[in-house]
Amino acid sequence: MSTVAMITARGLFGRRRALLLLPLPLLLIGLAAICRAYGLDYSHWGKSVIEGLGFAVVLPVIALIVGTGVLGSEVDDGTLVHILTKPLPRREIILPKFAVAVTATAVTTALPLYVVGLLAGSASLGAALAVAAVIGSFAYTALFLLLSLLSRRPVLLGLVYILIWEGLLGRWVSGTRVLSIEQYVITLADKLEPTTILDAKLSVLTAAVMTAVFVVLSLVGAINRLGSFSLAGETS
Repeated sequence: MSTVAMITARGLFGRRRALLLLPLPLLLIGLAAICRAYGLDYSHWGKSVIEGLGFAVVLPVIALIVGTGVLGSEVDDGTLVHILTKPLPRREIILPKFAVAVTATAVTTALPLYVVGLLAGSASLGAALAVAAVIGSFAYTALFLLLSLLSRRPVLLGLVYILIWEGLLGRWVSGTRVLSIEQYVITLADKLEPTTILDAKLSVLTAAVMTAVFVVLSLVGAINRLGSFSLAGETS
């Protein structure tokens, strides 16, 4: 498993895709720093920066870039065939790749969100945002890893989920929130550090259980899907 993880990490960070991970976190920190520099109270900018940008854009988009990149590129360029010829259980391919994706996503999102919390004047808020981002990284990357095996257009499907399901339906149609990872993250962050700037719409139990459901079902689905690939890269 360690060999697969090393190859995955080298492939992920050795490509231009890795450069796409930097602008959004820098933008997040930059906006918070500007607001702090102008002496604005965080109650005036916290919701827009943390919830509107951090949790609604930075976290899911970075997870989409990473989650679809750790395996999707191998499906596209045909190198998946070489992986499938190895005598490895499919879970020993999926799980290390998932671990790399989670680590990359968590580090890239949790650190800037922690900095934003510090700029808001609260280390405890920063810690809550960082922990929530790490938990969200598990759910998002598992989902997007699965999409990379289900479709040749995983980025498009991921954007539909982020923009339409979470960004539109998840905010205005109450019944869809139970399937919104963004809502789980907001709820968990608000539970860890209650604040008026986060608008939690789910119970903590629902958020925690559904996060676990997303991770487990997505990973099981990805393992099964990879197992259905033949040596020609087609599904049997």
